[in-house]
Amino acid sequence: MAELENPGVMPKLIAFLSSLLERVAESNDLQRQVATQSQRVSVFHGLSLPSITIQSYLERIFKYAHCSRSCFVVAYVYLDRFTHSQPSLPINSLNVHRLLITSVLVAAKFLDDRYYNNAYYAKVGGISTKEMNLLELDFLFGLGFDLNVTPNTFHSYFSYLQKEMTLLQPHSLLLGPPRPVITFSDEEASHQKQQQLAV
Repeated sequence: MAELENPGVMPKLIAFLSSLLERVAESNDLQRQVATQSQRVSVFHGLSLPSITIQSYLERIFKYAHCSRSCFVVAYVYLDRFTHSQPSLPINSLNVHRLLITSVLVAAKFLDDRYYNNAYYAKVGGISTKEMNLLELDFLFGLGFDLNVTPNTFHSYFSYLQKEMTLLQPHSLLLGPPRPVITFSDEEASHQKQQQLAV
């Protein structure tokens, strides 16, 4: 996508993605507090809230990972797929950072011809190499190794992000109403159902 190469797009994309993930995490944190059904704890959960914001973390990943810009859209697709295939493991404040670094790592390995190894991504993400390896493995199994993103799916997700970025003003990124769900693409949901039926 040529639009991704525009220098002004990535800061907006990072701001919107971080805002969206922040709203989803906060919403799921609230649901966890009032729900009688507990959420599953996984390798992605930290023991305490990270001191770095989601936006700063995403900016750090963008600055140091040196992966293609498409990786961030594909990482978003992977996060969406992961949350749908693992409904008992919703994105929350304790796991969002680890899910982010892992989704970008997996996207870079799948999309890019050249990418850094897990030890490098672990340093970028502020975790150990052993933990990065474990997160990658758990993430891949959580996705059912479904890494292929069709051009139509990529375009749908990127178009959604573009539309939302143009609709939102910078101050509304912080003040927007919470959205508990990430999904928006009927095509992606339909594709996942067809995949399940094929098995």
